[in-house]
Amino acid sequence: MPDDTAIHPGFPTVAEVLALDAVRQGNPRVVAGAAGLDRRVRWVHVTELTDVQEILRGGELVLSTAIAWPEEREALARFIADLAGLGAAGLVVELGRRYPQAPPKPLLLAAEKHRLPVITLGRDTRFVTITEAVHARIIDTQLAELRASEEVHQTFTELAVEGAEPSEVVRQIAKMADRPVVLENLAHQVLVYDATGSTDEALLDGWEGRSRAVRPASRTAYDERSGWLTTVVGARGQDWGRLVIVCDGVAAPAPTRLVMLAERGAATLALNRLMQRDRESLERQTHRTLLTAILNHDHSAAEVALRARAIGVGLDGRRLVGIVLRLRGSSHASPVQGASIQGATIENQARLRELTDQAAAAVREKRLSALIGSVDDSSVGLLLALGAQDREDTALGSFAATVRRLAGPEGADFAIAVGTSVGAVRDARRSLLEAVQVADAAIRQVGGPAYHRLVDVRLRGLLHLLRDDARLQTYVERELGPLLAYDTERGTNLVAMLGIYLDQGRNKSAAADAAHLSRPSFYERLHRIERVLGVDLDSVESCLSLHVALLALDAVRDR
Repeated sequence: MPDDTAIHPGFPTVAEVLALDAVRQGNPRVVAGAAGLDRRVRWVHVTELTDVQEILRGGELVLSTAIAWPEEREALARFIADLAGLGAAGLVVELGRRYPQAPPKPLLLAAEKHRLPVITLGRDTRFVTITEAVHARIIDTQLAELRASEEVHQTFTELAVEGAEPSEVVRQIAKMADRPVVLENLAHQVLVYDATGSTDEALLDGWEGRSRAVRPASRTAYDERSGWLTTVVGARGQDWGRLVIVCDGVAAPAPTRLVMLAERGAATLALNRLMQRDRESLERQTHRTLLTAILNHDHSAAEVALRARAIGVGLDGRRLVGIVLRLRGSSHASPVQGASIQGATIENQARLRELTDQAAAAVREKRLSALIGSVDDSSVGLLLALGAQDREDTALGSFAATVRRLAGPEGADFAIAVGTSVGAVRDARRSLLEAVQVADAAIRQVGGPAYHRLVDVRLRGLLHLLRDDARLQTYVERELGPLLAYDTERGTNLVAMLGIYLDQGRNKSAAADAAHLSRPSFYERLHRIERVLGVDLDSVESCLSLHVALLALDAVRDR
């Protein structure tokens, strides 16, 4: 049996056909099967035969004068059963030629049984007038659908070409549907919405619970209970969201135009996300190449400026500030030494990519301009280009606050280091290298300012700047060499104990607690340190020299 739901929902119902002037002039009267008046009429077919198996395809409204119908009751009942089985929309009989008052009762009883509408026409009516009127209505519906389809196609093609943001796409869907629209993620959390025809509160109240209750059986489906038309958003086998058009009060199936809107809108959202990812990936590669070129002197200042301008980052005539975001708890190597991120762990690489995206998002949100890209296996570098109207401290503070907000709970797992601003592209390397050096020192500091400059890292920063100097390395060996050798030979950790003691301001009780040792045990270790180094730990000058040596040791080891 044909499926009635497969017939276009825009086609008129039998009840709507009966309201047409061409039909009303025939004085129509429903004599059986009134329960089926909501059947859709796909076409009108005129026939005097009851052998309709080969001429009907479903959805036809059959017109007849009954002049050639059989007399047998069983044949009439079988005729109605055949019409119903073929999916006919209804049967219209003109009275007078064969039946003066009404069709035979067996036919009417069969029609009631199969819920097939049977309509009689009390006046002589030209069937061609009816077919023309109904077919014109059907064709008008199809033309309207074509126009609507063309409008939707053109609108969403433009949105795709322009790379429209999700909020703009959702707003356009809501406008064309004149209904609320929500874009949610796979966790049923609202990403973007437009409450057209509703209020924010009514649309979003208890959204997650309501959304979880709607479980469509296909990628695009209409849930009549909730009144939601949903379609999955995703591409390349990776679904990432669901688009919902709230269609309260609409009977199933959902109107074709709304289905088309939902699916085309979802396709545009998915396409734009792919384009954005590809575009950002290519841009990020270009940004990283330029940052590396600046650090390694691979290109002239003029070439760097030219290439940066080509990707929308103007460097000429601006104040340039090097910034480094350094992940905590990660090993790293200087970008100038050609370090590769291949040695980083998968988790560290993922976090670095995420931090790069967050830095880029912060730059966009604050309407700044910068080159952005990873510069080693644990750092994201930026060359911020400030215009004449930008205040440096304000821009840096705003950027730092935004990137930490975007990072959420992980906002504390990286340090932000800033170099001294410069006024020419040829000096940008100096600002970036200074930011790298500040990051080396700042990464060991917890808390403090929103971002670190050289002045903020103080002695530790100075020692990091001097870490390649042979004189500093000699100083470390002179002050700590015997203790380092002692730990290596005996497997002890006296250097660490010395560091704890000095970090606690030479407070032995506090240091013992920090080392998780009893006081006698910790005191014994301090006496052993004094013997190995030949120093007095009660001497302020000796402790100051040792503390500087420990900070210098950290700097040297960070090479």
